[in-house]
Amino acid sequence: MSQSTTRTQEERRVLAGTLVGTTIEWYDFFIFAQLTATLLTPLFLEPLGQSNPGVAQILSFAMIGISFFFRPLGAVVAGHLGDKFGRKRILVLTLILMGVATTLVGLLPTYAQIGVAAPIMLVFLRILQGFSAGGEWGGAALMSVEHAPDHRRGFFGAFPQIGVPIGMILATGLLFILRISMTPEQFMSWGWRIPFLLSVVLIVVGYMIRRAVEESPVFKQLAQRKASEHTPLRDLFRTNAKQVIQAALVFISNNAVGYIVIAFFISYTTKVLQMPLAPVLLATTIGSVGWLIFTLLGGWLSDKLGRRNTFLIGYGIVFVWIIPTFMLTDTGSLFLYGLSIFILTMGLGLSYGPQSAMYAEMFPAHIRFSGISIGYAIGAILGGAFASTVAQILLEATGMSISIAIYLMVLTVISVAAVIWVGETRGNNLHVEDLEEQGEFSEPNTTA
Repeated sequence: MSQSTTRTQEERRVLAGTLVGTTIEWYDFFIFAQLTATLLTPLFLEPLGQSNPGVAQILSFAMIGISFFFRPLGAVVAGHLGDKFGRKRILVLTLILMGVATTLVGLLPTYAQIGVAAPIMLVFLRILQGFSAGGEWGGAALMSVEHAPDHRRGFFGAFPQIGVPIGMILATGLLFILRISMTPEQFMSWGWRIPFLLSVVLIVVGYMIRRAVEESPVFKQLAQRKASEHTPLRDLFRTNAKQVIQAALVFISNNAVGYIVIAFFISYTTKVLQMPLAPVLLATTIGSVGWLIFTLLGGWLSDKLGRRNTFLIGYGIVFVWIIPTFMLTDTGSLFLYGLSIFILTMGLGLSYGPQSAMYAEMFPAHIRFSGISIGYAIGAILGGAFASTVAQILLEATGMSISIAIYLMVLTVISVAAVIWVGETRGNNLHVEDLEEQGEFSEPNTTA
């Protein structure tokens, strides 16, 4: 077998491993986010849901955000270990941790069964999910980009990215099937547990695929030079703190708008606009196909037009289309709702596909896992963590969905400014040899 054939087979395994892993991780995350919009209050916040439904819904959305506060911790731990001991090991561990936490959610007793202990246990499992998600993305992004040919980093880096819309399609599609195949009473009693318990099967599949993937070639070079003996976290904030801030700000709009689609819209359309849940789930699933298509296209396009230009096109679509999205949704038409989500995900995809490649190209090799993971995690806190909570508060305060659109437009302006601040990264060197020649691993100058 020729060397090029072997390399191609390994590249396919890497793409499959990063895609399957992130799909499973985000399926787990989205199952919780979407059930938060419709089911969490009566099951785990029962007394408050009866006395003050609006506040209960705000707290339900806040429970999504709680996990985001533990993403940076997961990013710090996973990034530090990934920079010292390898990307592959961390990817396997984060996958298992997310799967265990998600499965246990499906086994939790409800408030009616054990009282206040139920939401406390749920919060703990959400913390584990957030910790896992904080380490997952960075490792998957680096495995794909660092295995890629230089001229295809954007396209390869889009594969862990499309795990997000695929995970959402699986989660939303499964909830739709369950909703139409059983009565509301059956779903409320035991059917809601099925999506969480099915995570066990997905974890086994993901584990087998990820175990077969080779370690990142860049990390192998680092290990040969004993660069992994450095202290990545200290070095990161000593030399590349600006890049961490830039990475966080680049991401906030995409993450916030994404979580409005994932969680808030399902609650808003069914509870405020009184649209039937099952068709809403189907429309969201169909609309999310655009997220998948345009994320992959965004990665590919960034290899042609550059990371910055592709980001700016995507964010331009988001900025222009966010008000029409709410206007079309407010008509109460399922068709217009699905259409508006599909067009919005064009912008989401184009501003998400290039992210893996851009982030990898922003950081030197020996602190790359830490840098992109922490930047991503902080961006998620500033963006999506409480986007649905803020949206619900704005809706309660103003009674107008347009206020939510304005909030998202402000975040988009911030992210656009950050993209311009970063500049173009395509073509930046990812390899260790030249970095070493540039003094990448030299000891810091301690002289006055």
